[in-house]
Amino acid sequence: MSKGCRLCPLACGAERTKERGACGAKDKVLLVKYGLHPYEEPCISYKNGSGTVFFGGCALRCVFCQNYALSRAQTGTEIDAKRLAAVFAELEERGAENINLVTPSHFAAQLLETFRLYRPKIPVVYNTHGYETEAVLRALDKYIDVWLPDLKFFSPALSARYTGRENYFAVASRAVSFMARRAPDVREGKMFSGCIVRHLILPLCTDDSLRIIGWFAALRSPAYFSLMAQYTPCGEAAAYPELTRRITPREYKRVRGFLEQSGVRNAFVQSLSAADEAFIPDFSRKNASLF
Repeated sequence: MSKGCRLCPLACGAERTKERGACGAKDKVLLVKYGLHPYEEPCISYKNGSGTVFFGGCALRCVFCQNYALSRAQTGTEIDAKRLAAVFAELEERGAENINLVTPSHFAAQLLETFRLYRPKIPVVYNTHGYETEAVLRALDKYIDVWLPDLKFFSPALSARYTGRENYFAVASRAVSFMARRAPDVREGKMFSGCIVRHLILPLCTDDSLRIIGWFAALRSPAYFSLMAQYTPCGEAAAYPELTRRITPREYKRVRGFLEQSGVRNAFVQSLSAADEAFIPDFSRKNASLF
């Protein structure tokens, strides 16, 4: 890796061979856990589950992150590209429907090295918070089959409060626009290529959700939209009174109703029952599987 990291929009300039970047990671891949994930969108988990690889570290660091220990790089094992390639191959052998890379952008250089060593025979999914540079997305584009970005906030005030990144939407909307160009290839219920844009409804943030949906509808993209109702207080949520509860049925119905009237045709909508800790992966070493 070259000196002075500029992989994410923070461009922290860390020399990651010697120090941690703003993402919390150094120059080796921080692998936390991997396994078959049955609770992604139906076309991603499909029959056998998505071969999900969880990385440590994150440039966004949402205060309510359900993977808090991961995003803060508090757990994980440092591995090289050869070992990561072996993980991909193992997931294939276990019958994974795809290779699902969760929050991988700060390891873009290592991913490129891994793909040169081993190109998975199943689709590769890039599962991201959306706070991405277009340069990284373009560098990885030929290796990625399915883009799976979040579009978390429209309001700069909200993104500043919950992530410290006032420019989240300005950056993420450009990144999502790039990813959402990819036309979907869905056969017999399984996505082989394309893009699914996710949005999580937060308590007291339904106005922001409506703006996100309106922006996406105006994009007129072939991408799918995934409306998520799974918010469960995690991480530092206790320090933010408005985040200490799940969303209400009224909040859910308002956003869901707007989506149904928005003209967005290809959509997944989670039920309120998804707001359950049972659907959060187990990252402990006590359990070999994710759930």
